Amino acid sequence: MNTYKDLIEQTFDFPTKEFKVENNELHFNGVNMMEIIKTYGTPLKLTYLPKISESIQNAKTYFKNAMEQHDYKGKYTYCYCTKSSHFSFVLNEALKNDIHIETSSTFDIPLVRSLYAQGKITKDTFIVCNGFKRELYKQYISELLNDGFVNCVPILDNLTEIDYYLEHVKVPFQVGIRIAADEEPKFGFYTSRLGVRYNDIIKLYEEKIKDNPNVSLKMLHFFINSGIRDTAYYWSELTRFIQKYVDLKKVAPSLDTMDIGGGWPIKTNVFFDYDYQYMAEQIVKNIKWMCGKNNTDEPNIFTEFGSYTVGESGAVLYSVLEEKLQNDKELWYMIDGSFITQLPDSWGLNQKYIMLAVNNWDAEYHNINLGGLTCDSMDYYNSEAHQYNIYLPKPEQKVQYLGFFHTGAYQESLGGYGGIQHCLIPAPKHVLIDRDEDGNVTHRLFAEDQTEESMLKTLGY
Repeated sequence: MNTYKDLIEQTFDFPTKEFKVENNELHFNGVNMMEIIKTYGTPLKLTYLPKISESIQNAKTYFKNAMEQHDYKGKYTYCYCTKSSHFSFVLNEALKNDIHIETSSTFDIPLVRSLYAQGKITKDTFIVCNGFKRELYKQYISELLNDGFVNCVPILDNLTEIDYYLEHVKVPFQVGIRIAADEEPKFGFYTSRLGVRYNDIIKLYEEKIKDNPNVSLKMLHFFINSGIRDTAYYWSELTRFIQKYVDLKKVAPSLDTMDIGGGWPIKTNVFFDYDYQYMAEQIVKNIKWMCGKNNTDEPNIFTEFGSYTVGESGAVLYSVLEEKLQNDKELWYMIDGSFITQLPDSWGLNQKYIMLAVNNWDAEYHNINLGGLTCDSMDYYNSEAHQYNIYLPKPEQKVQYLGFFHTGAYQESLGGYGGIQHCLIPAPKHVLIDRDEDGNVTHRLFAEDQTEESMLKTLGY
């Protein structure tokens, strides 16, 4: 008999650092998932907090090694992109690691104020303010600057944004400029809607920043939607960006920082082979070489890793409610949750996650489809990143549990956490898993299942 465990061990290099099986039950980062299920039930979202710190420290090490290898003179600064997950437990864990913050919209700034009031950040913490800004966002940024947040850096997204700060900020301040990068050819548009055109950047500096004693240019910002990947497209765009930094530095001596944005990928399948250290080394090497070629001081490097910071800390656990054979070939496992509402990236972007059985690893396996609870025909999951089919155990007289792993970024906010979701499917309970000073696993309930009363109140009943 070929068991589910045989299938996984033959298909993947398994067990891995994060996943192992003991007594036919899956362990995630050393935590027995069945014990969590027995305590809290399903459906269940969880966050394994130590993974956040581990990811941050790994990235810092990669860039530290790269800078030492290439005798790089600039400094490295790690910013967390808050839009990936705004939850307090994420920020609290991330900020244990001497990091800084990148914001995306208006209500990020009250979040920054709250973190400051709690002593989690200081007025010296870098607050990199991105996005196309409505007036209230610009007002909040100006108030931060006037209140002495000296490293709050609004990133100019268009040619007129700076006019508001020049009028309302009463102290010397710094700004950055975001470059409107060209997107991959497969995109539906050629140039990003965000940022300032390459040809307008020096003109913007000379007309509105250069001769104004109250403002100085600190940073040039770069981001491409496809992320930081070892492709000809990425290296071409990065080279173009570095050249613009070099050209701008010749007329803007205060410019000393290059922000290369976010986009480090996370493991969405067990075959993952991305070489983080190599990519950090190549980025540093390219910047150093082009600056040396142009007799330009090597800039400080900022990154804004969001999904990388929090993505691999998250998981969603489900149980199989029933089997349904809908024709001669298609067998469905109906789960006690919804992909559309609880893993919206899997539905809207066809994003794949690591999907594994939680129990019954000693049972035979079969090819199945996973169906969600909503009445939408698109609420399903039927393929993995590495193959078209998905397989799960076929237990006899036992409940089957399964998990989707590395789901920690974006899913709660895209799914409408605490609000109204498709077919009024409630948000599942959320559990935080941590380790105490002795390394023992601890867990606590962050949020209960969403109630019908909260939904009815939101809907005006």
